Amino acid sequence: MLDIQLIRENPDQIKKDLARRGIDPPIDSILGLDSKRRSLLAEVEGLKAERNKTSKEIGRMQEDGQRQEKIEAMRNLGTQIDDLDRQIAEVEAELHRLMIYIPNLPHPSVPVGADESDNVVIKEVGEKKTFAFEPRPHWDLGPDLGIINFEQGVKITGTRFYVLSGAGARLQRALIAWMLDLHIRQGYLEKYMPFIVREETLFAAGQLPKFEDNLYRDHEDDRWMIPTSEVSLTGLHMQEILDGKRLPLRYTAYSACFRREKMSAGREVRGIKRGHQFDKVEMYIYCAPEESDQELERMLSHAEETCSQLGLVYRQLELSTGDLGFTARKTYDIEVWAPGSGEWLEVSSLSNCGDFQARRANTRFREKEGDPTRLPHTLNGSGLALPRTLIAIMENYQQADGSIVVPEVLTPWMGGVDVIKAEEVQ
Repeated sequence: MLDIQLIRENPDQIKKDLARRGIDPPIDSILGLDSKRRSLLAEVEGLKAERNKTSKEIGRMQEDGQRQEKIEAMRNLGTQIDDLDRQIAEVEAELHRLMIYIPNLPHPSVPVGADESDNVVIKEVGEKKTFAFEPRPHWDLGPDLGIINFEQGVKITGTRFYVLSGAGARLQRALIAWMLDLHIRQGYLEKYMPFIVREETLFAAGQLPKFEDNLYRDHEDDRWMIPTSEVSLTGLHMQEILDGKRLPLRYTAYSACFRREKMSAGREVRGIKRGHQFDKVEMYIYCAPEESDQELERMLSHAEETCSQLGLVYRQLELSTGDLGFTARKTYDIEVWAPGSGEWLEVSSLSNCGDFQARRANTRFREKEGDPTRLPHTLNGSGLALPRTLIAIMENYQQADGSIVVPEVLTPWMGGVDVIKAEEVQ
């Protein structure tokens, strides 16, 4: 959420910055409500001060007539105060409603664009593998090997669900374990976070109320299933004042993720590329504001290292203003090449959210006792997301006979399996 003081002091600049995102924000309405709120607050505080003064006077009075007159005046003041408090609550509710739908301001360095077609490819790393045969997509490889079953997933739950079996399930688990261990070596502290959270946690992360339609909810207990462990990690320090000497805090966490994404039929969603349930390893950072740009580049290098160690060809993109996420001020995407599908697959999105989430979460820090509190910056990035990483491995490491070579870094988690061959379907 944006700072109301920033909007008061720089309304024209705020409009210009959000116009770069293609948004015409209700800044004038916000300023009008803010001015009205402050005026009402000043008026009600004046009346409350007068009521306190009158109350003291009544306590000193001996004359019954005068006392009764003052008591009647107190009643009138109380009625006025109640009416003003109601007006203030209404104005604050409307001001809050407008404020929570305004996205983060883009970093000045972010390229201006209308949508994802204006994203900028920064670099491409590695050479696409050449095959002596026609590489096959994972939706053919997986079922033939007996490691992916689409029919069972549909039978159990519905469309966009699937079952991984045998070496397929083990390869997914190996990727998760290996990525967590890699991030620990890179300096992150592993966390195991709840997959179900409160509404206020989703609000802090910027998921509610804007993305409510994409979330799964338990209405009876009013709990929500997370779309990413970024949400849980944002909630980790809600309502806390952190010790500035401990910053930056760098966390990594595995989670299942749940999203009610609206998906059209066709090649775009064929196979396991997009689903309502998927696994992801997350990186998350709390840091001082002056360190966040550097921390984003550091996190980006860690995601790149993950791709490199897996032997995957990848490219780095910087998102344009028109494709930035709601909470992000700057974002890099990493995409890996999938030769069987013939496309680049996004496996990581790494964002600097500035103080946007910290303000919503009321997370603060101070350098030492007695210092004023400040808002930290938060950053998040996939490290990496499944199943797209799994797809890229299957399609890049496939052999002419349909088997799949296991990347060397994953073999310690595969129980001695270094080549995935056809399994009996169960």
